Amino acid sequence: MGIGLEPGTQSSTREELRAEGDDLPVTVIEPRSGWQIIDFRELWRARELLMFLIWRDIKIRYKQTAIGAAWAILQPLAMVAGLTFALGRIAGEANAAVPYWLFVLTGMLPWLLFTGSVTQAAMSVVNNQQLVTKVYFPRLLLPLSAVGLAVIDFLVGCVVLAIGLPIAGVTPTAQILLAPLAMAVLLATALGLGLGLSALTVRYRDFRVILPLVIQLGMFLTPGIFLQSAKFGPLGEAILLANPVQGAVVNFRAAVLGLPPDWLALAIAAAEATVLLVVGAAYFRRVEKGFADVI
Repeated sequence: MGIGLEPGTQSSTREELRAEGDDLPVTVIEPRSGWQIIDFRELWRARELLMFLIWRDIKIRYKQTAIGAAWAILQPLAMVAGLTFALGRIAGEANAAVPYWLFVLTGMLPWLLFTGSVTQAAMSVVNNQQLVTKVYFPRLLLPLSAVGLAVIDFLVGCVVLAIGLPIAGVTPTAQILLAPLAMAVLLATALGLGLGLSALTVRYRDFRVILPLVIQLGMFLTPGIFLQSAKFGPLGEAILLANPVQGAVVNFRAAVLGLPPDWLALAIAAAEATVLLVVGAAYFRRVEKGFADVI
């Protein structure tokens, strides 16, 4: 003997379910219209994930270390001490406006920011291959988090600079407001190179070996870090202008120490940084869909 329903019961139930379904949120997945080099809206939605990745990298870097984040201070101090000992008598000038160690420190901090950003960004995708192959998220967050970690180290290193300025008898002027602009140019350069290298390293692991060597050679092509004055001739000056890091370093120092800024070098560096960022981001976006298959 079957159990029946009163006429209209089934249809009314369907209508109730349909009415309740109208109140539920609906997510529509459809392809993007057009093409963007950087999807800022998507990055903004994933900002919490970016903060988590940066915090994770900080904990991994200083895990099981005796002095923790103090390494961010000891690294520039060690580099400054080594260069001052080796080049202080040769590259320093007796009548210089600031002590040689302060001159080197104001050049070494942005250089370490650049090298840290590029080297960590270049390996960011490969080092997170388990994450890349299992879940979707904006892949651009990986190089961005690497650059963010280098920025935090730079800010910690600036504590040393803040202590060293009064020791050397230097009082910052309003010109220090130029420092963020110089750092923006430097970060754009580092991010552009980091994006391109991170995509290339996924396919060609040779870059893991080549990059440290190139970074070491790059320091000698950025003499603004350790030379107070030198004449390189027309060809040498042209090569230096072609190096965006050189322009960012010398203008960061000029901003902090109140020295005359090199507007030409900064303008050329800004133009080169823009090109590098656009090209690096475009190449990254072009090949990121195949990361999971190649990595």
